[in-house]
Amino acid sequence: MNTLNMSDHSRDSAGLHYVYPVISRRAGGVSVGINLNPNNACNWRCIYCQVPNLTRGAAPPIDLVVLEQELKSFLHELIHGDFMTQRVPLEARRINDIALSGNGEPTSAAEFVQVIELVARLRRDLALPSHIKIVLITNGSLLHQKNVQQGVRLMTKHNGEVWFKLDRASQAGMLLVNSTVSSMEKVKKNVLHAISLCPTWLQTCWFALDGQPPSKQDEEDYLNFLREVQNASAGNDIVPLWDNAKLKGVLLYSLARPSLQAEALRLSALSEQQLEVFAKRIRKLGVVVQVA
Repeated sequence: MNTLNMSDHSRDSAGLHYVYPVISRRAGGVSVGINLNPNNACNWRCIYCQVPNLTRGAAPPIDLVVLEQELKSFLHELIHGDFMTQRVPLEARRINDIALSGNGEPTSAAEFVQVIELVARLRRDLALPSHIKIVLITNGSLLHQKNVQQGVRLMTKHNGEVWFKLDRASQAGMLLVNSTVSSMEKVKKNVLHAISLCPTWLQTCWFALDGQPPSKQDEEDYLNFLREVQNASAGNDIVPLWDNAKLKGVLLYSLARPSLQAEALRLSALSEQQLEVFAKRIRKLGVVVQVA
């Protein structure tokens, strides 16, 4: 039986359809993943994505009964069984969060609100420790939709966090890295939606392409975007639904696992030192940065 590690985020590590455990370097422990996209479909195609046979599309219909059975039994095993001692390194033997992530954009599931309700109910029924978060790892492209906002709003009542993907902060950069066309004004509005509804981090993958790190223009675009978000948050652009509503910070990281996209051989990780140089510029704006 293999021990989990940070470089293995296999969706079938527990032999289940929707639920899978990983050791998250950003979470700092075991993250119980919920894969709402077992069809490997996403509305984006990030060039660093580790999903095999990735296709364009949305999540398939979710079998909520199966999902509840899997999540309930696996959480019980983590708490009362020997999974932690058998599969998890000693230093990571804590449940940090239940994360909606997986092989595509989780908010594309029509049952997104029901899934959040299900997770919240199990969190309560199993008397999980209060520190265990509900984390939504999202590209944020559907945050303008009412059902998505309803689900995110509910997360806030159950120690929820949004990790909003922002790998580049220009239209050209997003097209290059995420293979999506979106105006930065729309992205900003969706970030502000997230901030108003739930504690929100920006999650940024910073890596080299063809041996070249992101350009100074990429850095300036990103910093300018952060300034716009800060200014909007401080003004009247959002109506906060939780106390002290503002961006929690930036989760800055590089590549840890090989891409399974056509660009894989063109990509390489940046060093922690390189990440820290950029992180220092972000921190000068008064924004918290976690480098992982």
